[in-house]
Amino acid sequence: MVWRYRSAPSHGSCGGRGEPPSQTWRTFLTNHLAALVSVDFFTVSTLTGRVLYVFVGLLHERRRIVHVNVTQHPTAAWTAQQMIDAFPDDTAPRCLVRDRDALYGAAFRRRIASMGIEEVVSSPSSPWQNPYVERAIGSIRRECLDHVIVVSERHLRRLLTAYLTYYHGARTHLALQKDAPTPRRVQTPTEGSVVAFPELGGLHHRYERRAA
Repeated sequence: MVWRYRSAPSHGSCGGRGEPPSQTWRTFLTNHLAALVSVDFFTVSTLTGRVLYVFVGLLHERRRIVHVNVTQHPTAAWTAQQMIDAFPDDTAPRCLVRDRDALYGAAFRRRIASMGIEEVVSSPSSPWQNPYVERAIGSIRRECLDHVIVVSERHLRRLLTAYLTYYHGARTHLALQKDAPTPRRVQTPTEGSVVAFPELGGLHHRYERRAA
């Protein structure tokens, strides 16, 4: 299937006017890898039935999750603040990929424009056009939240903090040549035997060579 790049801005460095009309969405994501951040929400239900909203911001280049926050009552203004927290000073990326959720309302769009970020909005009902952050959210669910019962917002924050430590420092990615988002030094056999260290309470492990 050819994925058409249909929803880019009408001008600017992130695509649109001046781009070849045959450019696919996958090509666009590949060509702008170093300049893109993707954002999305997912929900988590607690033991008492509360629904919590989790905001995730992910930089494409090293698959780094640069920001996560939790709220029970998300708004466009709250979502805009997450971008300020994620990218202080002059660290904002050039382009932002998002869907058409109402949480990216006027207050959010004004903040993004003031930060000099161009928005690339995916087509309706097309989560595959935001694949990197969707994949990261899937990993958070499959590798962490699907195995626990979330008691409260505070409990969820602790779980996410622990998972991100594992995700950035130990979890390998095929797209990174089996490296982690935080680059790791390659250890040689002369440094000792492989030892497993538990992560997330033993749900996962990281492996290092240690001298006997």
